[in-house]
Amino acid sequence: MMRIGKFYLAVAAAALALGMTACNKDTSGTAEPAPKISGSTITYALDQPQLKGIQIAKVEGPREHELILPGRLSWDEDRTVRVFTPFAGRVTRLVAQVGDKVAVGQVLAELISPDFGQAQADERKAVADLAAKRNQLQRVKDLASAGIASTRELQQAEADHAGAEAEFRRAGARLAAYGGGSSGDQRFALKSPIAGVVVEKNLNPGQELRPDQPGAPQFVVTDPTRLWVQLDANETDLKSLKPGTAIFISTNQYPDDTFAGELNQVADFIDPAARTLKLRGTVRNADRRLKAEMFINARMIEPKGEYPSVPEKAVFLDGVRAFVFVRTAPGVFTRKGVRVGAVANGAMPVLAGLKEGEEVVVSGSLSLQQMLETAEVKANAVADTAAAGKK
Repeated sequence: MMRIGKFYLAVAAAALALGMTACNKDTSGTAEPAPKISGSTITYALDQPQLKGIQIAKVEGPREHELILPGRLSWDEDRTVRVFTPFAGRVTRLVAQVGDKVAVGQVLAELISPDFGQAQADERKAVADLAAKRNQLQRVKDLASAGIASTRELQQAEADHAGAEAEFRRAGARLAAYGGGSSGDQRFALKSPIAGVVVEKNLNPGQELRPDQPGAPQFVVTDPTRLWVQLDANETDLKSLKPGTAIFISTNQYPDDTFAGELNQVADFIDPAARTLKLRGTVRNADRRLKAEMFINARMIEPKGEYPSVPEKAVFLDGVRAFVFVRTAPGVFTRKGVRVGAVANGAMPVLAGLKEGEEVVVSGSLSLQQMLETAEVKANAVADTAAAGKK
């Protein structure tokens, strides 16, 4: 949007004066007639050469706009898992490598782990203890039915059995959660909890691992057939951003191809440093041509609004007010105040002041505005002189 300040007006006035002087000189020394100014209207004679420098465009009706946002691709975190060992141990065998496809429960690596061996021993001990407590309870029941064991002894036996059963379930559940058996060989298999592709590996044979050791996961497994689209939008775009909107992805690597996706999430806050709004979408990637961390552009179609629009160049500011010059007849231009919305693809919606089909100036507005201001200055000077003469 063009902003007109006093400095620029002065420069424009000087340039206009020089231009008009050059244009008004001919071989006979006859000057061209100056345009007539009445209020906010400028009228040119139809044969004046200055008209050739004024370009016109029609006010268009409501139209669709394209919103193009920069972004990048990343793994779909809903289909990605980072695998950490739950037990300390030493890596004895690597089964999966980066790029391998894996199924649910497939072994990625094997470890020798005393901690896992202890979990196996706890489970075996719980099994044996439960069997002993079950037999003890049955004996006490038999004795109680014969009147030999007391009620207190029976209650104690039942409590011991319940405790042994709880410990059996706890030890068995812990072991089952990590897919281990009770063989006692201390061999722990690190398995993939999802089906996908191994995209990262951070361990080597013989490496000592600890579950409380900070750092990268041992493996990252993801389903690369769908990716997240991370986008940055401006605050002014917020009204056009709604979850469920279709997005069309393009990349420099595939300039002739477009990948269809969908906008899923709009952040609830503006980044205070970059003043951008974070968006997230998804894009299908069945052929796996798109890669995580690839830079992309996302195109969204904004639906038609309810207001007509003009080219951005047609609107200029005088202070805080927006204006356009409208051609009301051949050679006749009138300045009108307008209320406009945000720029989109070089066009501005006109919220008030214009109608579809009207003709506005898109090149030459600066000169026209300078003429009006020069005429206003002269009129004020004449009025001041007249007022001074009456005193």
